[in-house]
Amino acid sequence: MSIIKPFRCIRPREDLAGQIAALPYDVYNRQEAKQAVAKNPLSFLNIDRAETQFDDSVDMYADCVYQKAHDLLWNMVKEGQFITDPDKAYYIYRLTMNGRSQTGITACASIDDYQNNWIKKHENTRADKEEDRIRHVDICDAQTGPIFLAYRSNSTINAVVEQKMKEEPLYDFTAEDGVVHTVWKVKEELQVQAIEQAFAQIDSIYIADGHHRAASAVKTGLKRREAHPDYTGEEEFNYFLSVLFPDDQLMIMDYNRVVKDLNGYSKKEFLEKISEKFGIEEQKEAYKPEKKGTLGMCLGEQWYKLTAKPEVTSSDPVAGLDVSILQKEILTPILGITDPKTDQRIDFVGGIRGLSELERRARTDMAMAFSMYPTSIEELFAVADAKLLMPPKSTWFEPKLRSGLFIHSLEEEEHD
Repeated sequence: MSIIKPFRCIRPREDLAGQIAALPYDVYNRQEAKQAVAKNPLSFLNIDRAETQFDDSVDMYADCVYQKAHDLLWNMVKEGQFITDPDKAYYIYRLTMNGRSQTGITACASIDDYQNNWIKKHENTRADKEEDRIRHVDICDAQTGPIFLAYRSNSTINAVVEQKMKEEPLYDFTAEDGVVHTVWKVKEELQVQAIEQAFAQIDSIYIADGHHRAASAVKTGLKRREAHPDYTGEEEFNYFLSVLFPDDQLMIMDYNRVVKDLNGYSKKEFLEKISEKFGIEEQKEAYKPEKKGTLGMCLGEQWYKLTAKPEVTSSDPVAGLDVSILQKEILTPILGITDPKTDQRIDFVGGIRGLSELERRARTDMAMAFSMYPTSIEELFAVADAKLLMPPKSTWFEPKLRSGLFIHSLEEEEHD
């Protein structure tokens, strides 16, 4: 069973929600973050990336940066730009992009469920990235960026969501990127109980996006447990902020690759090498794969469709992924890229950027680009169920959850 509980939410004042809500901290570099907060002084990015409040000479991981994040957050609460709901509730969060919607439940998940693998992972995390968010959560005394979780669709939860969405929303605004964000509060006792009991019957929940935020939230909770050996398990630090989406509403976009050179091969030699494992067809225009087992390749001015031969496909949850086939049959043996996480000759381009960005990169700073067929949510579940890990950069989720719309305080008492 899964513990998915309602919580006392700290959230923006209704008239400020659209200005405060911000894209996740990790979609920006330092300069982009500075530009974003200069345009919008209320943006939650001020808190998520508090180094924007300092000169570039200040280390973005300095103690003063995390303290600044704490001070900014709780000053906004004190000044009334954020309000604290008096009751524990769930929040329905709908994101609409290009006319397509996905609707999740904002709630708190259990660090014990994460530890016991009721909440399943499909990626490794890096200690340095974890440490940054551990310090941010611990010093802010709050979780500010929700973890994106997925579960197999449930009729009881769907019914409550459908009923609640007929009511007037708490928030309804369109962000700069055109994504519409709509929120409803679920506080009625019967509806709260129905959601909580339905989740208790769901045996597996999956991290879709936000592995580092999840790991950091859990480690912060474990750190608090060490500091409070008499903890009961009910304290807020035993739970982490999440938005949970049914699997049938999620869209995973392609996560594409660009490579700097042909590893010493001529174009003719390279095509001959890959023809051993793939069928190759020239394309008259940019090619977006239409089914699993096919790749697009932009080499100079020419696009190709690559079709994996039967002997390179696999029923294994990881080896059978298209990103794994590309890595195993082309990137490693032919192009010499054995570790895509560290090799400077490869870069990754989210599908939201489109094929035109792949063409631009392949014809400017890179030699070629590969367009991928998106990993499916079923493939993600299969990898996590098998307790395996996906290759790096296997999934790109859109739209992105906004930070600052929902905040989960780790302590019940008021802050100064």
